[in-house]
Amino acid sequence: MEDDAPVIYGLEFQARALTPQTAETDAIRFLVGTQSLKYDNQIHIIDFDDENNIINKNVLLHQAGEIWHMSASPADKGVLATCYNKTSDSRVQACAAVWRMPKELESGSHESPDDPASTAQTLELLCHLDNSAQGNVACVVWEPMGDGKKVISLADSHILLWDLQPSSSQAVLASSAALEGRGQLKFTAGRWSPHHNCTQVATASDTTLRGWDTRSMSQIYCIENAHGQLVRDLDFNPNKQYYLASCGDDCKVKFWDTRNVTEPVKTLEEHSHWVWSVRYNHSHDQLVLTGSSDSRVILSNMVSISSEPFGHLVDEDDVSDPEEHHAEKSKEPLQDNVIATYEEHEDSVYAVDWASADPWLFASLSYDGRLVINRVPRALKYHILL
Repeated sequence: MEDDAPVIYGLEFQARALTPQTAETDAIRFLVGTQSLKYDNQIHIIDFDDENNIINKNVLLHQAGEIWHMSASPADKGVLATCYNKTSDSRVQACAAVWRMPKELESGSHESPDDPASTAQTLELLCHLDNSAQGNVACVVWEPMGDGKKVISLADSHILLWDLQPSSSQAVLASSAALEGRGQLKFTAGRWSPHHNCTQVATASDTTLRGWDTRSMSQIYCIENAHGQLVRDLDFNPNKQYYLASCGDDCKVKFWDTRNVTEPVKTLEEHSHWVWSVRYNHSHDQLVLTGSSDSRVILSNMVSISSEPFGHLVDEDDVSDPEEHHAEKSKEPLQDNVIATYEEHEDSVYAVDWASADPWLFASLSYDGRLVINRVPRALKYHILL
């Protein structure tokens, strides 16, 4: 029974970190990290049973501190990285570490423990991405198509490439680079491109977007004043190698072709407050999700700048009648539009993400600890597929 109604799950804590379990391709699974100053922080493993429209959860303790960012290994279901705040000598430091969850929780689709008092399990620390010299870590990103052995961390003004040793018990700093220039130079976000043999990473710092070549750690492009205010997030188009989306505190979402960075290819101005998160659908790159402090999640159809700007092009062999085939290929690019605005949140939406195992399903997380799982509207799904 497939239903377009949202499914809502409430954590008892404030939260801003969300990631799909990237290596899990069968079960629909998200990880959510909490921000609590009073209690031990937690990672909630959320398994969505789409046949019965219910959520099963398991809880892991993250005693290291409140979680600001989280990312899952692309190769190992049990491994994830967190960026968290640690207070020592009344100084707060943002640290990063790689963890392993208990073996029995690695795969999705198991039932929640029936006993509500069943104890939360702990994470096994694999290694720290120890950068005390470089400053506070904003995020950790994994090499997208890799074996889960390469990660990049962004710490204040430093971009650091790490090699994880066998069984991830140690991280060795392979190379690094630093932002140069005047003013407050601090990275806010980064994404590793799935294209160019995974040799490119894009970063945001203040209002600037930069591309880096991971082989030389040198800058390959720079988009100054990409946004009027702080850039909060970015993402690569999975099907078009030079296309990049960014969002920020100017309430805008912008789409860039990194070969020509003088102007954005397209700008969306649908949100009324800071835009914290932007994500391309992994399969159908015209579908773009955004989440904002206006408490809304917006699903946009950016078809004109997608890999199929003229709609679904039918394969020659599938069509017997040439006349019929002619009608399929309209020469006009399709119009971009907002598909749906989701209003299930009452607080700032800090994160949105697509499920790894189902291209039509996405989750959004607001600061009050509300996780909402939604589906692409059925009519649009069939329009894209048929």
